[in-house]
Amino acid sequence: MTRILSALGCLLILAACGADGEPETPTRSGLSVSGTATIGIGGRL
Repeated sequence: MTRILSALGCLLILAACGADGEPETPTRSGLSVSGTATIGIGGRL
């Protein structure tokens, strides 16, 4: 039963991809995002 529900769930997710047509370029809204990201251990040497 779990296998059937899992397969049905995967099928529904795949069917929903592209259900509204081809992807479209978003319209310009004047919004811009900027910033920085770092990974690691920071400290003074």
